[in-house]
Amino acid sequence: MWYVGKFDEATWQFLAALGLTPSRFREEGAGMVTAEQRIGYKRELHAGDVVSVRSAVLEVMDKASRIAHELRNDDTGEVAATVMAVGVYIDALARRACSLPPDVRERAVRLTREDGAINERCEEPPLEVAQ
Repeated sequence: MWYVGKFDEATWQFLAALGLTPSRFREEGAGMVTAEQRIGYKRELHAGDVVSVRSAVLEVMDKASRIAHELRNDDTGEVAATVMAVGVYIDALARRACSLPPDVRERAVRLTREDGAINERCEEPPLEVAQ
């Protein structure tokens, strides 16, 4: 539960870095839904461990993006857990997928990891998302 909470916080921070803030979602009647999420638990963390989360865009599609997070123990440098998630941009009123806004797509493409460093640790193949 604690790991998932950290990944949720990281996702909101990452979405904001892409330009998708809660206020923008409200103003535009839009949102993001998680179509798939895969978590890999690697190492145990303990109360008081200082951690950080690294995030990366793995793939940008018309209506979705695939992102990864790594939760690391800052003291040891070990990866404690990874997440690969597919987020779909939606019209919140119609409850339908729609194209990512151009500015968001541009930021996401700039942040796409080409070297696969995080993706390799997620150990999952890309997910097909209906366009």
